[in-house]
Amino acid sequence: MRSSHPSRAPALPALALGIGLAGLAAAPAGAADAKHPLVIELFQSQGCSSCPPANANLIEFAAREDVLALNFAVDYWDRLGWKDTFAKPEFTARQWAYARAMRHGDVYTPEIVVNGRVDGVGAELSEMRELTQQADRGAAGPDLTFEPGAVTIGAGRAPPRGADVWLARYDPGVIDVAVQRGENAGRTLPHKNVVREMILVGHWSGEAERLALPAPSQSGLANAVLVQMSGTGPILAAAKY
Repeated sequence: MRSSHPSRAPALPALALGIGLAGLAAAPAGAADAKHPLVIELFQSQGCSSCPPANANLIEFAAREDVLALNFAVDYWDRLGWKDTFAKPEFTARQWAYARAMRHGDVYTPEIVVNGRVDGVGAELSEMRELTQQADRGAAGPDLTFEPGAVTIGAGRAPPRGADVWLARYDPGVIDVAVQRGENAGRTLPHKNVVREMILVGHWSGEAERLALPAPSQSGLANAVLVQMSGTGPILAAAKY
């Protein structure tokens, strides 16, 4: 797998619409709220010297009630001197799935993906603000309601291939990591909302669906559910609980 750093891949587009948007009208910007948060996913690595600014921006956005910020550590920088303490191959696989959906030829860090619809580097706060305005899906997706150990996805209009239902479990605190080697050697890097588990719990085809949620593997984690067009496409609904 070839890693692609923004400074070495200027040809990558800063913005790209997710595929499969036909028939799903864009909602007006500003429609996100605490019950329908806008989803910002950051793909980054402790071994990437360009990632700390994007991490800092994610921390700022994570303080908003109308935002679900998720920090995914990828593993393809691990061979370059420092093994990321949070990285998992499945997080790298999720980034590659976005690359295929958005018709990118490669992956790069840092990368943010907003609502599964647009992507960019995320190192500039102004860019992140612009992306959130372009990618807001509004409140048009299915309603999500929670009970102990389960989520119910309400009836609604589903894409032709339906949607995947994901459970994200993440650490809601700020974690400082002292990096000893690699590009960030000697720096202490803060991370927030580090994803620990990303679990596919079921599928939604438009009818109301109740899905069981697995018990957490560790205490202290926050939880969120994402309803996402199959193939890592646009996110239709999301909620923290």
